[in-house]
Amino acid sequence: MPSRRELIAMTPEEVREYLLAQQRIILISNGASGFPHPAPMNYGLDGQGRVLILTFAKSQKVRNLERDPRATLLVESGRVYQELKSVILYCRTEIIHPGPDFDAARDSFTTKAQTRTAQTPEMLEQIAESMKKRVCLRFTPERVISWDHAKLAGKY
Repeated sequence: MPSRRELIAMTPEEVREYLLAQQRIILISNGASGFPHPAPMNYGLDGQGRVLILTFAKSQKVRNLERDPRATLLVESGRVYQELKSVILYCRTEIIHPGPDFDAARDSFTTKAQTRTAQTPEMLEQIAESMKKRVCLRFTPERVISWDHAKLAGKY
C-alpha cells in the first residue's frame, strides 16, 4: 500500500498546472546574517518550467542571491485541510541583467498582473524605464516537493 505521502504528491504535470494557476510565490533567499529572507513575489514560468521573477537589481533578495544562488520557492493554497495544496522548489538561481538574455527571459513569460490591466503609452514608457533598473531571476529546480490533500478524498 502506498504511503500517504505518495498518495498526495502531485505529478510533474500537476505541479506545472498548479504553478501556472497561482499568482504569488514566496522567494526565500539566504540572508547575510544566516537567517532566511522570505519575500512574496509575482512570477511566471518559462517554456522549460523554470520560475522567472523580475525585481530591482539593488534589492536585498538580489544581494542575497549574488552571495549564495540557492533559493527555496513556496506556493500554497487552501483554507481547510482537505483543500491544502503546496509546491516547494529547491533551486539554483541565475541573475540575468539587462541585455539580450534579459529581454529573451522577460519576453518568455507574461505575469498575470500584466495581462489584467490596459497599458497606456505613459505606462509603457514607465515600464521601459523601470526595466533598466531590474534583473530577471531564473530559478532552476533541483528538487520539488508537492502535496494535494484533495487527493485523499476527505479521508485522513
